[in-house]
Amino acid sequence: MDSIGFRAETILGIDSFGTLYYSKEDNSFNKKTKDTTITYSNFQLGKITSANAFNPLKINLFYQDFNTVLILDNRLAEIYKVDFNTIQPYKNVSFVSTGFSNTLWLFNMDKQLLELYDYKTNTVKLKTVPVQSNVLDLKSDYNYCYMLTENFLYVYNYFGSLIGKYKNEGYETMAFSKGHVVLNKGNQLYILSKDDTRIAPVKHPNLLINQFLVTNETLYIYHDNVLRQYQLKTE
Repeated sequence: MDSIGFRAETILGIDSFGTLYYSKEDNSFNKKTKDTTITYSNFQLGKITSANAFNPLKINLFYQDFNTVLILDNRLAEIYKVDFNTIQPYKNVSFVSTGFSNTLWLFNMDKQLLELYDYKTNTVKLKTVPVQSNVLDLKSDYNYCYMLTENFLYVYNYFGSLIGKYKNEGYETMAFSKGHVVLNKGNQLYILSKDDTRIAPVKHPNLLINQFLVTNETLYIYHDNVLRQYQLKTE
């Protein structure tokens, strides 16, 4: 559909309006619209591990080295800080993604399970059954949470109930938007579409894939400082 030249350390998100969220080599977090670019930096916390801008009014930045999450508003002003080192009981967190309202999906490494955590009240709304393999990736929206481990892809609803479980056939990371999950294995992409139970290969040009994201039914592939945009067509 389109391609643009673009330089970033990591592209962290693209919304339905084409707003780009990305980090640079100086560990800054940036929001680029058609007209403006605004930047947030927190040099004390170092490198951003992950970011989720699914809710642009409550963007979360996760700094795993400091076991801390920052919540930013749409102007990238800090509105909340969650330091898991100072919270009781202590949580050793490896993955973070957005939940509904004031909640975050957390993977608790010490307990090897997912928690839906309300950061305003410091309460755990629900916990899942522990998993037996290393977690590779975590993605979510208000309704669903997808957790990719070395053995399986798990799908949970917002009640924490397991509603899908798929064998991991070598998938390494994933992208997710509105029920479409795209997974990669090497430079091949696969899709698990909404209301489907099979993971099917995505036909695309033979590109090396540095990064990929999905927004609604648009697939973005980033490589060699070029961001390419494709329309997902599911059969």
